Amino acid sequence: MSVETLVNAGGVRIERVVTSGVFALDGGTWEVENNIYLIGDDTDVVVIDAAHTAAPIIEAVAGRHVNAVICTHGHNDHVTVAPELGHELHAPILLHPGDDVLWKQTHPDTAHWTLDDSQRIAAAGTDIEVIHTPGHSPGSVCLYLPEVGVMFSGDTLFSGGPGATGRSYSDFPTIIGSIRDRLFALPEETTVLTGHGDGTTIAAEAPYLADWISRGY
Repeated sequence: MSVETLVNAGGVRIERVVTSGVFALDGGTWEVENNIYLIGDDTDVVVIDAAHTAAPIIEAVAGRHVNAVICTHGHNDHVTVAPELGHELHAPILLHPGDDVLWKQTHPDTAHWTLDDSQRIAAAGTDIEVIHTPGHSPGSVCLYLPEVGVMFSGDTLFSGGPGATGRSYSDFPTIIGSIRDRLFALPEETTVLTGHGDGTTIAAEAPYLADWISRGY
């Protein structure tokens, strides 16, 4: 397991751990690699997503106090080990209630804390702002650090287009509206760190919105 430091500025450190496993929905399964991000400093940290395997995430936390484990949405590959992390790290698990139906597919007997649009979560002397961006799933959220100029997009926005909408509980016009109205309202220079693969920027993606609408995905 390796921890990659992506940002270390203004007292805020953003690190990435990559885990691999299976995404399952609608009777299908796919092998995937997921990005887990840690936002914090030497003392406190917030974990974004709980994918596949707890051990490398706990190792990356390295004994720091965990303010929260935030799940960008409820698909199983983003919440796989959420209850385990909550227990081992003594941290609340936060998920938007719009994705309760997906959460219960993976963790039918485990509760989570509620994540709301415009909610703020403290991390390393700054605030993480919650942006509700339905479409990939009803409760998908993105997480924005305005002081750092970084947005964590989960599976809502990738390099080259929006997240997939061809499965249950997803909707293409809805995700387009979320991206157009919420994400593309952010400063163009905002760095976008995605739930899978390499990141991008708002400036790199915004010019292609009409192309995405035309192609339908």
